[in-house]
Amino acid sequence: MLVVMRAQATEDQVRAVCKKVESLGYRAHPMPGAQRTAIGITGNKGEVEPGTLGEMPGVQEVIRVSKPYKLVSRDTKPDNTVITFPGSPVTVGGPDLAIIAGPCGVESRDQAFTIAERVARAGAQFFRGGAYKPRTSPYSFQGMGEDGLRILSEIRDRYGLLIVTEAVDNESLDLVDQYADVIQIGARNMQNFSLLKRAGRARKPVLLKRGISATLEEFLMAAEYVMSEGNYKVILCERGVRTFADHTRNTLDLSVVPAVQRLSHLPIVVDPSHGTGKRNKVTPLSRAAVAVGADGLIIEVHNDPDQALSDGVQSLYPDQFDSLMQQVRQIAAVLGRNVAEAGTSAAAAMSRMARASERLSSRA
Repeated sequence: MLVVMRAQATEDQVRAVCKKVESLGYRAHPMPGAQRTAIGITGNKGEVEPGTLGEMPGVQEVIRVSKPYKLVSRDTKPDNTVITFPGSPVTVGGPDLAIIAGPCGVESRDQAFTIAERVARAGAQFFRGGAYKPRTSPYSFQGMGEDGLRILSEIRDRYGLLIVTEAVDNESLDLVDQYADVIQIGARNMQNFSLLKRAGRARKPVLLKRGISATLEEFLMAAEYVMSEGNYKVILCERGVRTFADHTRNTLDLSVVPAVQRLSHLPIVVDPSHGTGKRNKVTPLSRAAVAVGADGLIIEVHNDPDQALSDGVQSLYPDQFDSLMQQVRQIAAVLGRNVAEAGTSAAAAMSRMARASERLSSRA
């Protein structure tokens, strides 16, 4: 069920409806929009008696949501969700495209800092790098753990890049929540429902990757698990699905972007690195992803891909990432979208460091 408030409804009226919903034994999820607030109701086994809520002050109507995903649906929130970050102008889901770049895994401090400097200079706003790596083989590089998270935190301080990194279980999610700006749930864990619920109890945005054989409905239902726990800051990510094709690691399903945008208010980004698994396909599919309306890209970049401990074959060289950024800027402009100019993140970080130094000097 969904309670739609009047455009003139006050905050007190919204709170009163939420309190009434909870008194009935259900859970209320207020979702502010540009014109009005909608309140999703979860936990009900059947239809809530509309007369109970429909007569309350400020309520416009009570409607039934027929889709199995409710909080994710545009029925609940017609306006696009825009993810914001405290103290940063960066957004995901607005007119600016979110560019997330970095290595598959954090292998060393020197490696991570070398790549971070290049992607920041090219205009990326987010740095991706796995401190925990779920691998097909138990003998493959599994990540640096909390040491890797500390390196990522240093990169944020040095280059002004927001940090995106993966949690693989509840224990690692606790640590990722402390260090990162965005908690990534990988494709292998898209239907790890206990992990999704734990991510829903965090208050950091969650980047949820589509499972390797997930349907659109299963993808959206995974996001519903996160949102049902109270975390409404969810970013969807298309990263390719398993098909019969053997010319590419996965089949990047760009048709899911407009399909998601029709059904859901959540932003969706595209990962052409995992979606293709081949370096020479990453830039063409990045261009296509922007053209089809994606809200951002997540790109693997490595300073020495041949020596990478994971996914080197799909990682761009820094010069190739520079070229990709130039190309997607041109395509984004045609669609009325923006991509940060080269050097923006690095310049912002230097400015913050200079201000911090001035503050320390003045205290001395």
